Amino acid sequence: MLSLTILGSNSAIPAHGRNPTAQVLQNQDDCYLIDCGEGTQLQLARYKIKRSKISHIFISHLHGDHYFGLIGLLTSMGLIGRVAPLHLHGPALLIDIINLQLKAADTKLPYEINFHPLGEEGVISDDKKIRVECFKVNHRIDCWGFIFREKKNPRSIDPVRAKAYEIPASYYEALQKGADYTNKKGTIIPNSEVTSAASSAKSYAYCADTIYNEQIATIVKEVDLLYHEATYLKDLEQRAADRYHSTTHQAARIANLAEVKKLIIGHFSSKYDELDSFLTEAREVFDNCELALEGTCFKI
Repeated sequence: MLSLTILGSNSAIPAHGRNPTAQVLQNQDDCYLIDCGEGTQLQLARYKIKRSKISHIFISHLHGDHYFGLIGLLTSMGLIGRVAPLHLHGPALLIDIINLQLKAADTKLPYEINFHPLGEEGVISDDKKIRVECFKVNHRIDCWGFIFREKKNPRSIDPVRAKAYEIPASYYEALQKGADYTNKKGTIIPNSEVTSAASSAKSYAYCADTIYNEQIATIVKEVDLLYHEATYLKDLEQRAADRYHSTTHQAARIANLAEVKKLIIGHFSSKYDELDSFLTEAREVFDNCELALEGTCFKI
């Protein structure tokens, strides 16, 4: 199972108790931080997410509300004794910015940053449990979205029955892939005796700042959970276009076209102190929609 916690949901300026963009996606083993606006460290502490479990950070673009919290987080990780390598994915210039900040402060981190510049669409991270793809969105500067796809074996083990048949744990991976087990007496234990069909692998797509672009719907087709920015209400569609952002109705149209299971919207303009209208408008087009309110945890 995947879970997504919203750390920041506002656009350029912290306002109305809302922080700039940041989210964390978690599975059983790792945390994947997506964007790192100002205040992200405080939000991680507030919602009891361990910085030490963050294995990957993904920065969509180099507007400050999406990465101004990064250097503070990286430095704090060093101060609390991190030694595990950290994978950082972002625009190519990001590593130069970080190195300049570290040099200016005469700071040397006690852990390694493995930097992966974003340059081409496709798979950018592929470990045992999660595969991550990036795709371009249309903003004022180079900007990227990310799709996280869970990798699961097709079968789930019943540990009680497996133990009863004296199947060694070293064989569990083969069971998960559908293999039968032959014991020392030559008796075949059918896979169906000790496993059941696993739940389907889950997926999450993060669409960073972007003007309305229907091509995105093709890229994020049928994901379980879609985040799409909705900086403005529907009456400011022209302002959204002028600033390379989207509205509530436009985000919801993408969700409809993509046939996703659930939509969350965020990156709210600071001109709005109340957000109820965002949800009302989005649901006029796509009913299964929620606001990216800070502290909310979405189970996927």
